[in-house]
Amino acid sequence: MNPEDFPTPDATVEAVAPETLKAQIDGGEDVTVLDARMSSEYDEWHIDAENVTSINVPYFEFLEDDIDADVLEQIPTDREVTVLCAKGGASEFVAGTLKDRGYDVVHLEDGMNGWARIYERVAVSAYEGAGELYQYQRPSSGCLGYLLVDGDEAAVVDPLRAFTDRYLEDVEDLGVELTYAFDTHIHADHISGIRDLDAEGVEGVIPAAAVDRGVTYADELTTAEDGDTFAVGEATVETVFTPGHTTGMTSYLLDESLLATGDGLFIESVARPDLEDGDEGAPDAARMLYESLQERVLTLPEDTLVGGAHFSDAAEPADDGTYTAPLDQLLTQMDALTMDEDEFVELILSDMPPRPANYEDIIATNLGQNAVDDEEAFTLELGPNNCAASQESLAGD
Repeated sequence: MNPEDFPTPDATVEAVAPETLKAQIDGGEDVTVLDARMSSEYDEWHIDAENVTSINVPYFEFLEDDIDADVLEQIPTDREVTVLCAKGGASEFVAGTLKDRGYDVVHLEDGMNGWARIYERVAVSAYEGAGELYQYQRPSSGCLGYLLVDGDEAAVVDPLRAFTDRYLEDVEDLGVELTYAFDTHIHADHISGIRDLDAEGVEGVIPAAAVDRGVTYADELTTAEDGDTFAVGEATVETVFTPGHTTGMTSYLLDESLLATGDGLFIESVARPDLEDGDEGAPDAARMLYESLQERVLTLPEDTLVGGAHFSDAAEPADDGTYTAPLDQLLTQMDALTMDEDEFVELILSDMPPRPANYEDIIATNLGQNAVDDEEAFTLELGPNNCAASQESLAGD
């Protein structure tokens, strides 16, 4: 049903910006959300936090003049309720209908699409390399990226196409030039911004090991081999080949302080191994991942920070608000990192979460085999990333 097709309630309802709702949640306020999307959409992804009470009642329950009493009983009368939907049309109608009945309601501007446009930059205070390091956070999907700044130069790791302009605006505000954009691998959950940034004069870098998957634009970008280094001011970005999640998975060691691990290692889990070659290829990929972790990652100094390309609801941020952690902390917290190979493989194959929504189309787009416009690209990546193995099975006590 299109927004213009909804009846217009008599009551005028305040629209709340997604950033305002996020600030309320981050500030520890108790927030009550009425999600008016279909249950299947809600089950796939919704706003969730310890201080968020989330209620799912699809919008069609409010279309009748005589709303079922069981529906209304689900909605609190003693507090403000934020109504949301996919794009903002249905939520405005539902909120107006409830306000007509005396409820204290507002509605989320642009709905979950607006929520998906929140993108925050947080300083990584534990970073000890040259210059400054920031982590980009997209709370709707848990996507993470990194901005390294030193002198008058900057580099971004794992940029998102939807935020191409944001990176360029940020470096302009910082008074530096964005010289490099690095991808860790062919992503399966979001559309990469590498090519768009390269078209803006930034040198796009993709792992040489990823080209064999069928990348159509490799000749237009720089390809990074294991051990290659790139200078960003006085800081150094070193390529570290870490296959497993994909055959081309590559990490980047940022001035010997933080390892941007892409989807190889997260602060709460390790990569899932089935997104490139499916269930059949997953066991071999899991063994490849084990070797990468043991031989390329865990051999780094124990105080090396780890920063993945994603975080989940199970992740606990560091004191600075970033989803980063030193290696020695992960070794203590994650049993999977201290297992032998057979145990590791059995564990991560035993409880695989659902694959990311639209992952095959997203992979094809990131390979350059499928062309989509900005709106379609944004729509393809809505929802959770699901690029990690099950957190519950991997965590320590």
